[in-house]
Amino acid sequence: MKSQKIQEMSHEALLKQKKTVLLVTGLLAGALLTLLVMVVLLASKKGLQATSISLGVIPFALMPILFLNWNNLKAIKKEINSRQNGG
Repeated sequence: MKSQKIQEMSHEALLKQKKTVLLVTGLLAGALLTLLVMVVLLASKKGLQATSISLGVIPFALMPILFLNWNNLKAIKKEINSRQNGG
């Protein structure tokens, strides 16, 4: 998939991109939160072992992807609002 600048995309493409990014960001946030809860529960029941520590690193390692998606979503919303306000 070829990446386009947000300013060059049509309004319909922006709405589709917004919907996709929102869905992916929500799924990623849910998966990371679930994994973090599972790690906390595993650590409380079994104690801190190498497995629980290594699994606990994964949500923090993938969190920058979540922030990048969130910033991309904010940029898409800003572009849609600027187009609707006569920009």
